[in-house]
Amino acid sequence: MTASHDRVLSILAFHKIGEPPADGWETWNYVPVETFARYLSQLQTWDWEVIDLVDFVKGLSNPHSWPRRAALLTFDDAYRSMRTSALPWLRQFAMPAVVFAIADLIGGRSPSFDGDNEPDEPLCDWDDLLALERAGVSVQSHGASHRALSRLNAAEQEQEVRRSKAVLEAGLGKGVEVFAYPYGDGGSGRAWRAQRRSLAEALECASYRAACRYGGGIIHLPIENPYRLARVAVGPDTDLEAELGR
Repeated sequence: MTASHDRVLSILAFHKIGEPPADGWETWNYVPVETFARYLSQLQTWDWEVIDLVDFVKGLSNPHSWPRRAALLTFDDAYRSMRTSALPWLRQFAMPAVVFAIADLIGGRSPSFDGDNEPDEPLCDWDDLLALERAGVSVQSHGASHRALSRLNAAEQEQEVRRSKAVLEAGLGKGVEVFAYPYGDGGSGRAWRAQRRSLAEALECASYRAACRYGGGIIHLPIENPYRLARVAVGPDTDLEAELGR
């Protein structure tokens, strides 16, 4: 891999854009549309160039292909607000994005994995996901069932990785190359090191090029481990200026 220490990558992670439903309540995962628009404007003002999935994957092996300040916008769980609330602003700013969909829950509802921690929200169906694809939002994998991978054995982890990819590729008619760990759970701690290695091997064997977790800020290139990419979790009160090191 070619060294490129003068370049940085910031991966921002969102969940829901807009307001909670009438019978719901506000949580940190809801980013009001005005705040979301401000974040996009700040990226533009501070000369962060938002890249699409194709350029992101290309840059994993050739970081010189990325701009000096590259940003990847990601959205977990594929809530329907991705299409109704986030997409209009992404279009207005002409910015691409990535949405991580849960293969077994397409067209379902959020309590199947959120429980009582978040309001009941609809998830994107296949028509929504195809519309997002046409609009420059690449649909990638967030697992098959949204179970925390550290609670699964190696065979179950491999099934989550492979089945989610197969379902999404069949439904979308395109390749899926990036994975986002449910709950950001890519494993941590000394006892998990060997399991992390086996999980990375399972992702690589399934032809994923990268995997995203949470934690950390901007990434200085070149990337050492593409299967443990840190993302900045973004909520309504995030100080984006501080997170991006300005």
